Amino acid sequence: MAIADRIAAYRERLEAWLEARFGGTVAEEWARGLYHGMVSHPAYEKIEFEAEDREDAFMLACFPDAFGIPSPVSYYTAELLPYLEDEYEA
Repeated sequence: MAIADRIAAYRERLEAWLEARFGGTVAEEWARGLYHGMVSHPAYEKIEFEAEDREDAFMLACFPDAFGIPSPVSYYTAELLPYLEDEYEA
């Protein structure tokens, strides 16, 4: 599951919880402000971009042959391919 999918699933669960817990009260406004400050604030985008950069660096370190860099590490990291199939295709 990609990071964006995980974040979207977390947002949906959090919004459902907030609606069930604080539906229609002053606490709902407070909870929505807390949600905005912690999750949907512009800093969220910076965190997401940093996570993507780290994921790219991991892929480069584990599979340098895909980028034309010969490395013996690829032999040992080939076992990770089934788990990283979606990211590798991208």
